[in-house]
Amino acid sequence: MRVLTARDDAVLIECDSLDETIALFDAMTALRIPGVGEMVPGARTLLVPFRPARVTAEEIEAAARGADLSGVRAGEPRRLEIPTRYDGEDLTEVAELLGISADEVVRRHTNSTFTVGFVGFAPGFAYLTGDDPVLDVPRRSTPRTRIPAGSVALAGTYSGVYPRESPGGWQLIGTTDVAMWDLDRDPAAFMAPGDVVTFSVDAATTRARSTVSATSIVTSTDSVTSADSVTSAAPVTQTDPVTPADADAPRSAEPAHPELPAPRAATSAIEVLSPGLQTLFQDLGRDGYASMGVSASGALDAPAHRQANRLVGNAPDAATLEVAYGGLNIRARGPQVVAVTGAEVELTVSGALPRRVAFGAAFALDDGDELRLGSPRAGVRSYVAVRGGFDAPPVLESLATDLLAGLGPDAITAGDMLGVRLPDVPLSPAISVADEAPRDLPSASGNTVELRIVLGPRDDWFSAEEIARFTSQEWQVTPQSNRVGVRLDGEALTRSQSGELPSEGCVSGALQMPPNGQPVLFLADHPLTGGYPVIGAVVSTDLALAGQLPVGSKVRFRIVDPRTHQPRTHKPRTQSSRTQTPGELR
Repeated sequence: MRVLTARDDAVLIECDSLDETIALFDAMTALRIPGVGEMVPGARTLLVPFRPARVTAEEIEAAARGADLSGVRAGEPRRLEIPTRYDGEDLTEVAELLGISADEVVRRHTNSTFTVGFVGFAPGFAYLTGDDPVLDVPRRSTPRTRIPAGSVALAGTYSGVYPRESPGGWQLIGTTDVAMWDLDRDPAAFMAPGDVVTFSVDAATTRARSTVSATSIVTSTDSVTSADSVTSAAPVTQTDPVTPADADAPRSAEPAHPELPAPRAATSAIEVLSPGLQTLFQDLGRDGYASMGVSASGALDAPAHRQANRLVGNAPDAATLEVAYGGLNIRARGPQVVAVTGAEVELTVSGALPRRVAFGAAFALDDGDELRLGSPRAGVRSYVAVRGGFDAPPVLESLATDLLAGLGPDAITAGDMLGVRLPDVPLSPAISVADEAPRDLPSASGNTVELRIVLGPRDDWFSAEEIARFTSQEWQVTPQSNRVGVRLDGEALTRSQSGELPSEGCVSGALQMPPNGQPVLFLADHPLTGGYPVIGAVVSTDLALAGQLPVGSKVRFRIVDPRTHQPRTHKPRTQSSRTQTPGELR
């Protein structure tokens, strides 16, 4: 067992097998260690987030090493069948990689029995371990930008089905109509850890792909579900963040978004005249759903979100509007108290009394007043809070809009009428944010931004020289960046280790390194698990700054100690090191 640093407030515990990982997950869950957050199992690892004020990484390591891993999950597993059309565009290439025919790939896949090991990537994406050692293929060297919902795919020794359209690097061998994720179904996820799964040939296969002969395929007749019993759904990816245009993509994994409820007071609402480039509902995220592959999401600049709510007298977890690059134009329906924080923008009010209002302070809007947000001079995201909070239907107990998972309210559009709740308590005239330290947000033309990082968990995949190159150069934020992640461009890095990394849990701030050597900085809507090595992670207190990086800005990374955040020198660690001295977590 190795315990590796995943962030300054998270460790990655490396086990010998998936079975040991699941046993450790069960044992650590039963311990209920104060300060430990929602854990994420991977193929051979367990990601354990924690609150450093409540528990230390060393205490977590001691608990893990002393845990009883002999327990076995009780109960009979569910048996599921997934009818599949073997029409994937990588089927021929997979056959060539394996040195067998396409017919043989299909025969082996349908004759295999798979077990759901864990759920990651996105809601409903299950990692299936099979019993045929021949079906072992590498991920694609260059991930696709779009993979259709229902794609059946292979990566390493795993099979999986993409729940919704997304980017991804797995090899596509077929498609299915069975929905992997459906909020109208209970449970929403089609598969859960421990389920036994088989694939059968859909009759359309022979029509869709002439190279696969029906006579060479053995199908299963012991079906417990059919494609007719569920609706269609949608998936997630690994390293390629979706582009801003994806926010408007259809979300077949969700039921039709219901009409917003009428505001509690007939005259209390916010009318959207223009949403700007992108405006989303956000709160502090949805915890407790990692077992279904659902990440927390939430406001990228959480301090600014909390500040906006505090200014208008709301609870910190009340929903705000997260506005990217300004341009939002709204009209008050009834008198409102509003505050705007985050990326500083010029605020103008038109109405009976046209005026400019202060950024970072509460102000009143009369019925019919229009508020317009200008473009930020620095940073990306501004946060708009309204007294009482927005009245909208939550999804899985949250109003956070998760672009990658396709969960939460739809992006705000022109004509939307956003209900406003009645405030719970009177507004205190003493509310102030004088204690908030001013922040210098990054701009596209300003100085290089420095982000503090801790190394790990996979810094041993890179030589000391490559890590020095990583931290000594400036990386530029590319236009292919959004809430899922920031794609960076610079002098590409080269791995010192080759081969496939079994998928493992990832944190916000993780710097994942795909084969092209250009890092991706994960943000709040990142996939729960990934299969490319993470060289390091931005410390938790710098995540808000990372969420404000505009396209074109430049970033430099500085290695710090995970406990003190003081600069530290890189100490090379080899991949073969199986033990570490307590207190020397990397």
